[in-house]
Amino acid sequence: MSFSDIGDTIAGWGMEFSRHKAWIEAALPFHDDALHVAVGVVLQLIGAFILRSSVARWRPWLFAFVLELLNEANDLMFNGWDREGAVGTSAMDIALTMALPTLLLLVARRAPRLLTGR
Repeated sequence: MSFSDIGDTIAGWGMEFSRHKAWIEAALPFHDDALHVAVGVVLQLIGAFILRSSVARWRPWLFAFVLELLNEANDLMFNGWDREGAVGTSAMDIALTMALPTLLLLVARRAPRLLTGR
């Protein structure tokens, strides 16, 4: 398998992911920005489950962050990074996606009583 074949395979996965993501976005009655906020927390919780870790640890947050960076790289690759405002839109998407996971991480680390009630 050559590097070209690997690149084609990755590009195919990216296009397939973009199609599925577009279908989900069209099927749900939420604005894209609201989806970013919700997906960030869901990714963090999935990361905590997969990594068998608490949301008070950095690993679930990093899991969500890395997946969001990959998502935005995919968006820029297939929607055109050179279109006006594309990079700014991606930066905003990253900020929206990571806002609540960051808040949840900080509360879990600094004020865990707010989450446990103890």
